[in-house]
Amino acid sequence: MKFIELETWDRAMHYQVFRNSLQPQYCVTFDLDITHFLPTIKKKGYSFTFALVYAVTKCANQIEEFRCRFVDGKPVIFETINTSFTYLRKGTELFKVVNVPMQNSMDQYVALAKQTEENQTEYFTASAMGNDIYQFSPFPWVSYSHISHTDSGKKDNATPLFDWGKFYEKDQKILLPFSVQVHHSFVDGIHIGKLAQILQEYLDTIL
Repeated sequence: MKFIELETWDRAMHYQVFRNSLQPQYCVTFDLDITHFLPTIKKKGYSFTFALVYAVTKCANQIEEFRCRFVDGKPVIFETINTSFTYLRKGTELFKVVNVPMQNSMDQYVALAKQTEENQTEYFTASAMGNDIYQFSPFPWVSYSHISHTDSGKKDNATPLFDWGKFYEKDQKILLPFSVQVHHSFVDGIHIGKLAQILQEYLDTIL
């Protein structure tokens, strides 16, 4: 983690403008093409949730703006971001929040996520979620075109939140509604566009 020097940061003015906004977080929804990704991970026997969390985290970590956060009210850049996702507890309709550190490969991540989820009995662990995470909240029951989120009221909450809905078929493709919520002090539309491109390329070529 390193602190950003506002005096030399080319984004300093944009950062200040959006930080003073009443609601500095915004959300964008678009479709991902998972025509190749879905059968590939099914063949491997992977959980769709675990595999997609890994894929998104791997791609988002390549974009510096997605690794920016506030620490003690100051902007910082983390070197690597880990994961935190919601997952239904078996036999219930209640979710638990599972924290899993990022791994070097999807194989390693899926195995660790499965082990962590199965061993976690609490809905919410005692340790607070850190700044160095991406939050994931899958919504696989319906295909949506828009989603909103609860507002913590914390303007310095710059943790990106990723969601996805129920995938569907259209024009012989399998499409997945996917949402990205970010803090505008750090992430502009162009950066979400970069993520969409990098992530789609990864989903299209995973072996």
